[in-house]
Amino acid sequence: MKVYTKMPKALQPFYQEELTKAAVALKKGHYMISWRHLERAHILAQPYPCQHTTVHWRMFLFGIKVKNWKEVMGQIPRLLVGGIKSFVGNIPVGNTGGANVPPLLPMEIAKDLAEIINNTKTK
Repeated sequence: MKVYTKMPKALQPFYQEELTKAAVALKKGHYMISWRHLERAHILAQPYPCQHTTVHWRMFLFGIKVKNWKEVMGQIPRLLVGGIKSFVGNIPVGNTGGANVPPLLPMEIAKDLAEIINNTKTK
């Protein structure tokens, strides 16, 4: 079991870019685009407790903003245990993190994100 505590520096700009794109799209009212960037940030952040929890917090706030109470309620348990599961290395790889998918379901990772993850693991 591999325990991750800190996101590699080489991965941080890609993660931050997804969060920034999500925020910009949300501000413009482009909710589907914003959500997609949050999902991508979640995939990048999953192994890292702080960043993983941050994405779930952003998803929670997104749910409030768009008045999606299913999403708000679905993010509460993810906020409580997501970071812990990251810390102990027990994550469903590729899961997009929203209440619209089962929290323990592994999912296929988009090719571009898989390349980013593989190219930044050791840097």
